[in-house]
Amino acid sequence: MELDRESCQRARKTRDPRFDGRFFIAVKTTAIYCRPICPAPSPKEENVEYYPSAAAAAQAGYRPCLRCRPEASPGTPAWLGTSATVSRALRLIEESALDEDGVESLAQRLGVGSRHLRNLFVAHLGAPPVTVAQTRRSHFAKKLIDETDLPFTEIAMAAGFGSIRRFNFVFRQMYGRSPGELRRLIRKRPACRAGSYRLRLPFRPPYEWQVLLEFLAARAIPGVESVDDGVYRRTIELNGAAGEIEVSLGTNALELQVAFPETRMLFLIVERVRRLFDLRADPQSIESHFRNDPVLGHRVRKRPGLRVPGAWDGFELAIRAILGQQISVKGASTLSGRIARAYGAPFGNRTLFPSREILARAPIEECGVTRARAATIRALAESDLTWESAAQPTTQLERLQRIAGIGPWTAQYIAMRAFGEPDAFPGGDLVLQRATRCRNTRELEIQSESWRPWRSYAAIHLWQGVKDDVGVC
Repeated sequence: MELDRESCQRARKTRDPRFDGRFFIAVKTTAIYCRPICPAPSPKEENVEYYPSAAAAAQAGYRPCLRCRPEASPGTPAWLGTSATVSRALRLIEESALDEDGVESLAQRLGVGSRHLRNLFVAHLGAPPVTVAQTRRSHFAKKLIDETDLPFTEIAMAAGFGSIRRFNFVFRQMYGRSPGELRRLIRKRPACRAGSYRLRLPFRPPYEWQVLLEFLAARAIPGVESVDDGVYRRTIELNGAAGEIEVSLGTNALELQVAFPETRMLFLIVERVRRLFDLRADPQSIESHFRNDPVLGHRVRKRPGLRVPGAWDGFELAIRAILGQQISVKGASTLSGRIARAYGAPFGNRTLFPSREILARAPIEECGVTRARAATIRALAESDLTWESAAQPTTQLERLQRIAGIGPWTAQYIAMRAFGEPDAFPGGDLVLQRATRCRNTRELEIQSESWRPWRSYAAIHLWQGVKDDVGVC
């Protein structure tokens, strides 16, 4: 990824927060890399190098700054300046795709060769996939050291290190200090009890928090999800263990409260929350792309921080989308709640959403679901579709649409929210056609070509501008 040195220099000298995470500054004389907003005295330009990602700076042998904390930046937008393959690979890495399998397996899931994937990563991010994954793990571990009082064995486990020895080695290599020495530099850490964690998840402002909450609240599954007093809550289940999360708005960050018994799942929980609330988005780039569009321009200027609501669990979202076909948003939520109460396991006074194994054999017609949709849900539950990410979205969409009862609209909606595809677009949606004054799906698809690669954001802006909820589930 080529960086314009003159622009980077101006951003560095003004400490412009809009560039935080877009690139990193490496200082040759100290062998340290920083964020553009680092409060340390500015080095001479001849002593500075610029890198497109933290992993690229780490690959070049630089250590993270302990003052500006690169791990606390909002992160490099997943698709800004990268190929679609790299963007999807990053999402799979976020889901720990390299923890058990290597680059060969990751490349196979993406439908490319491993050498080609490495070359793409070096070209776009400045570092190979393994370095990117290790940098992300190390940054997450540093975040836990700074923001919690968890013991190091649990931090190593949560960040995906195979052993405490490996954890200590990587930290000495990356930071030049042991984890214990780094923790002693922190004057005050929030206390946390076993199984309870509170973390800050930064984002790029602006952020239309209230609009996103209203979207989620209208579609919340009773007993599983709720939105009250500006806080989103839901039950979660991973690896056979159950817990819950609470998410609220902080200063340029979301405040995440996690109650979960297995520390080693914390990294995955955090990444799922990032995807649920679309924290990787770059509102400035999206607004710039739509600013002069006759249909979207005024809508984007009105709500420049609008995000695409994601999903905690792709299978759950897909069920919700199927139930929402041709009925109101409220009606689909009611049906989802009935299914959760009938077949989900209790968790305190709330409910866990039932697994695909349970729904594959459940007589959900008894909950008021039509026979046709019940058959679609059972077929989906019995399929071997994976839900963490759409490594090959075209293939995934084709497989979804082979299931009777799932058409292009539903498949695109699932891709948009469950797979986090920024360019998914349910062109058959009646609300979108009405908002754009298009007469049919074909006409809308043609018009939407100019909105690539962010058609998902175009859809959410158009939906937000229309109060009628027909076709918006």
